[in-house]
Amino acid sequence: MQGIESIAFLLGIALIVVPLAKRSGLPAVIGYLLAGIFIGPHVSGLIENTTGVVEIAEYGVAMLLFLIGLELEPSRLWVLRRSVFGLGGLQVVVTTVLLGGILWLWGESPTVSLIAGAGLAMSSTAFALQLLAEKNQLSARHGRQAFAILLFQDLAVIPLLALMPLLATSGSAEHDIPNWGPVLLAFAGLILASRFLVRPAFRFIANSHTPELFTGTALFIIVGVTWLMDSIHLSMSLGAFLAGMLLADSEYRHELEAQIQPFKGLLLGLFFMSVGMTANLPLLIEKPHWIILGALGLMLVKGLILGLLGRWHGNDLQTSIRLGVTLPQGGEFAFIVFTSAVGLGLMSSTLGESLVLIVTLSMALTPIGFWLLEHVLEPHWSGREERKFDSLEDMPEHEVIIAGFGRVGQIIARVLRVHRIQFVALESSARQVDFVRRFGNPVFYGKLDNLALLEAAGAAKAKLLVLAIDDVEESLRTAQIVRHYFPKLPIFARARDRMHAYRLMDLGINVVHRETLGTSLEMARDVLINIGFNKVNADLSVNRFREYDDQLMLRQQAIYKNESALVESAKQAMRELEGLFESDSRAAKKTKEASYEPPKD
Repeated sequence: MQGIESIAFLLGIALIVVPLAKRSGLPAVIGYLLAGIFIGPHVSGLIENTTGVVEIAEYGVAMLLFLIGLELEPSRLWVLRRSVFGLGGLQVVVTTVLLGGILWLWGESPTVSLIAGAGLAMSSTAFALQLLAEKNQLSARHGRQAFAILLFQDLAVIPLLALMPLLATSGSAEHDIPNWGPVLLAFAGLILASRFLVRPAFRFIANSHTPELFTGTALFIIVGVTWLMDSIHLSMSLGAFLAGMLLADSEYRHELEAQIQPFKGLLLGLFFMSVGMTANLPLLIEKPHWIILGALGLMLVKGLILGLLGRWHGNDLQTSIRLGVTLPQGGEFAFIVFTSAVGLGLMSSTLGESLVLIVTLSMALTPIGFWLLEHVLEPHWSGREERKFDSLEDMPEHEVIIAGFGRVGQIIARVLRVHRIQFVALESSARQVDFVRRFGNPVFYGKLDNLALLEAAGAAKAKLLVLAIDDVEESLRTAQIVRHYFPKLPIFARARDRMHAYRLMDLGINVVHRETLGTSLEMARDVLINIGFNKVNADLSVNRFREYDDQLMLRQQAIYKNESALVESAKQAMRELEGLFESDSRAAKKTKEASYEPPKD
């Protein structure tokens, strides 16, 4: 099976396997690899010859590196310089030397050891960032450091891919040695073209309002530059990276990213499927213990190096361990490096196939490391180092209790303070307490749904409680405790959404403010004014809507657990609201006509 038939089969299998892998918590890369393994010669045998697929898929690698260059803004690197070049640089160098040294002692040549060690030093950008995003840890210290390390790895792979063709020429006369005159001339031409040719061309195309020409130009740049690099015997990937970097500060950068992204994802997926097709499954069956030990050894070595470098960088032990658990796997660039090395004759196919299997297995094992971290280590840390709640003894008299000191609670506290109204603020997040205290805010740390804390805060004597907790379940638990033990204490509650408001109303809380309603209505009012309504009519319209919506909330509370009844009620409400505004409009028109007096002669 050749050409278009092979690609059709690959795409069809990917549409099934990749979503299944994602639903199982595995990265899309693993899904593409599994799809390639299934359709390749070792399983179903639907595709025997992968040469044509690999040639097309290599442009996915070029597009990936083009986008990396496109995102490489100097200002971004400068902000992260210490983490990127310090922590990231050390991670790549130390891991390359250590893993390469192990392979050298194992009997491999210095060149093979260097390439293999550098390839294994790379971690999976897509996988790691996806896991951190799912767990809301991208902004955490270890998340920021992981991002910086991955950024340096993206940079480090460029000279590695550019170096490999040169290493291949040193050991074989079959490869042409680059002529540095044309190389320098090509680089100078790229720089001049990016400034004086490409940008005016993009400006001309943008003014033509023909989106497909923009896409075609972007693809032409990548294909043209990769062809140019190949013709002067340099890495195509290096050319794509340089092209992207030269356009990084262009005003069309974001448009270029949007146009290239779908092609990059598709062709890179084809590349990973071609890697899966060429994966030596008989080798895995023949030597499973070596592959499994290799994957576990890779993760252990990289995890230890990352943890130690994190400690050197000033992290506490827990943050260092989290960093080590985040990036111990091999990455997408390892497949690119090993496949290129085998193709250039720098590495034996057996070693390259073994390393590909090790990297694949390490990626599949990474979620297990996260599970052990979350279910074994972190509960042990929290149990051993649980922070004690603040003491609220000898607290002065106050009128208001603010439960939850986030966005809403802080604004209410500022208003109370300027009017010299005494209040006490409670917050269940130790990190939030430490942060707001730096700005002079008097806030106490404690479990908000705890009766003892509420009693110590003076709930029996306070005039009212402001329930401004962000977490819905914690908000409801606190409301239940207050309603049961302090039934006379008025509660003014903040609701994240309509469903949260219904559940608070079920507890007998009548003063409920939905956090987005006020802002949304203010914006709607401004929109009406901007499109031609006068200020009075816009205010009347928004106020009428709010009154109706408040009444609708009371009506729908009784049925909000019945989805079909709620949907029907919402449709009926929209018809009623439209009729209400139409009647208001007719009444206003009649009033205007009745009050009209013709001009006197």
